[in-house]
Amino acid sequence: MDEIKVKIGGKEHKVKVEETPEGKLRIHHEGEVFELEPGQSSIPSEMLKRSGSGESVVVAPLPGIVHSVEVKKGEDVKKGQLLMTLVAMKMENDVVSPRDGKVKSIEVKKGQTVNRGDVLIEIE
Repeated sequence: MDEIKVKIGGKEHKVKVEETPEGKLRIHHEGEVFELEPGQSSIPSEMLKRSGSGESVVVAPLPGIVHSVEVKKGEDVKKGQLLMTLVAMKMENDVVSPRDGKVKSIEVKKGQTVNRGDVLIEIE
């Protein structure tokens, strides 16, 4: 099991990540376990991290390259709306909004390489 650091709302968190025999990614954080299916095309709402101020942080579910960013800072978004697309292993993976809100910040840009757990977008 690998341990990685994730920065959320200025606070650093340690998460443990492992691959299951079925090829799923299992993520351990603060006593909770999240699983991602092989080839999963969007971040599940459980991957949403909340800070104490009502903000939400969307993190990368896997390493990849930012293929497109579909929203702008200050834009209102709806739950399930496409935020960006990541390319990993020649597959496009949609990153969707886990809730209604407004884009507070976009932490990545097109063409940028991201690691699993990197903060992509903050929603308020």
